[in-house]
Amino acid sequence: MSHPTSVRLTVAQALVRFLSVQYTERDGVRHRLIAGTWGIFGHGNVAGIGQALVEAGEDAMPFHQGRNEQAMVHAAVGHARQLDRLSAQAVTTSIGPGATNLVTGAALATINRLPVLLLPGDYFATRSADPLLQQLEHPTEADVSVNDTLRPVSRYFDRVTRPEALIPSALQAMRVLSDPAETGAVTLALPQDVQAEAYDWPAEFLTERVWHVRRPAPDPVELAEAVRAVRAASRPLVIAGGGVHHSEAEEALRALAEATGIPVASTQAGKGSLRYDHPADLGGIGHTGTAVCDDIARTADLVIGVGTRYSDFTTASATLFQNPDVRFVNLNITAFDAHKLAARTVVCDARTGLQALTAALEGHRVDPAYESEYRAGKDRWERVVSAAYRADDENAVPTQTQLLGALDSVVGEDDVVINAAGSLPGDLHKLWRARGRRQYHLEYGYSCMGYEIPAAIGVQHATPDTPVWALVGDGTYLMMPTEIVTAVQEGLPVNLVLVQNHGYASIGGLSEAVGGERFGTPYRFRAVDGTFTGAPLPVDLAANAASLGMDVLRAKTVRELREALATARASDRPTCVYVETDPTPTAPPAEAWWDVPVAEVASREAALRAREEYDRQVAARRHHL
Repeated sequence: MSHPTSVRLTVAQALVRFLSVQYTERDGVRHRLIAGTWGIFGHGNVAGIGQALVEAGEDAMPFHQGRNEQAMVHAAVGHARQLDRLSAQAVTTSIGPGATNLVTGAALATINRLPVLLLPGDYFATRSADPLLQQLEHPTEADVSVNDTLRPVSRYFDRVTRPEALIPSALQAMRVLSDPAETGAVTLALPQDVQAEAYDWPAEFLTERVWHVRRPAPDPVELAEAVRAVRAASRPLVIAGGGVHHSEAEEALRALAEATGIPVASTQAGKGSLRYDHPADLGGIGHTGTAVCDDIARTADLVIGVGTRYSDFTTASATLFQNPDVRFVNLNITAFDAHKLAARTVVCDARTGLQALTAALEGHRVDPAYESEYRAGKDRWERVVSAAYRADDENAVPTQTQLLGALDSVVGEDDVVINAAGSLPGDLHKLWRARGRRQYHLEYGYSCMGYEIPAAIGVQHATPDTPVWALVGDGTYLMMPTEIVTAVQEGLPVNLVLVQNHGYASIGGLSEAVGGERFGTPYRFRAVDGTFTGAPLPVDLAANAASLGMDVLRAKTVRELREALATARASDRPTCVYVETDPTPTAPPAEAWWDVPVAEVASREAALRAREEYDRQVAARRHHL
């Protein structure tokens, strides 16, 4: 029986069919590369991608209905992170505002090196309707559309203006999505007339294709230099970044720590690379880090970065690593990140590199006195965490750190706790006792308010039997509660912990520290003088969550909070635990600096004091060359 050499389909139909048969493979395990499509339809995609999804059916391409385009990208990113970047989701929107709403989510994906495929509609390629509804008319560049705003936040961008152009473009898109050194947001802008245009597609384009996700081994010369550096160091420190998780390198990291005694610090993305109770785990590093970790970092003579991009929070704005002899070795699959801080580079997969490093260091171990020092510091910090978690009065209003203690007592090793913005990231990085490789899910590359709820849905899609928690303050909640409706619609038992603290508490504290006097940060009525210092606003966010379909549990005391969290975890419905916390600060203060420039001249005393402190701190900045 002969097989057809071509298949006549529209561009949209061909794209959906192509996406449905793309796979990744790593270590012999296969995943669907595009596991589903999120969509909101308008005139720019309803007759193209929308019709193609109907024709393909749910088995070929599962469809998820979103309420906000940015939130759909966040959900897809949560899915990809949970599955170690081996599976992604697509997001389709109409032209105009639907497309530009993708920009924030695309930036988040690319900054965090997480794959998502964006399929925004675009203006007519034929210009037959010009200008059409929602078209931006650029007076000097007729080929510019609002989708061009996605170029700087995409790892790959193409506008498919002819049917046959889809073939190389789609293949390039899959290459980037599946490449751990290149991945991020990928945008294929699809003119709405081209989406509906028919073409005779080569059958080979529509057949199953497997993209192997490589694990490059370290170059022998680079590895040898790294080994010499480690053997020569007396106070080495590993910084575990998100690449440890993406590479499934946690066991390899543990093996290195146990064989050599080298302690491990973690970035926000890397936390949980070692269990919190492992003797070598020092917890978070940098501005939101632990006291023991930052103390060790200040005196380290060798810093071994594994899968980290060294953000300013990690380096305390280039003030943390103060040993005059400190040097850096970076294991990273991306050369761009491996070369940071003038490091000795080892460009490789995190797991492969750690295994090779451990083997090459056989018999080497740090001085016992160094191990005793950092272990004693770890013990002291654990007592700080216990004190922050502890509630002496079970009938009192909980503080935010007591909330974390209550949650810690309820979650299991496989639960996923999601956060992105506000004061919670700092408290979590210092205090959370991560017990599983994916339990700690902090989006801090972009720290995007509104990420948590849709990301929880993406994680729940990826691992349906996993208890998932979205931790949000009132400021974040008001940014993007829309996907609660999606969770209700799809019967996803995500848990929302909604903390009411009447404003932008995190930025309020920062504002006070830098001389801004908390201006514009509380959620309060205007006072007589026009400032936002009146009574708290009479909003009921719990009632809002209930109106969107969630079960809501209100907790006023520590005891009620713990009971509500346990009830939520046992529920098979989307559940919100609402709590108004005691605003009294109970978290340990920052152990390292963060550079937020302060007014150089001012008339107000708060700014003058803040500038004095700023000048003192900035003097410690170093350029590692």
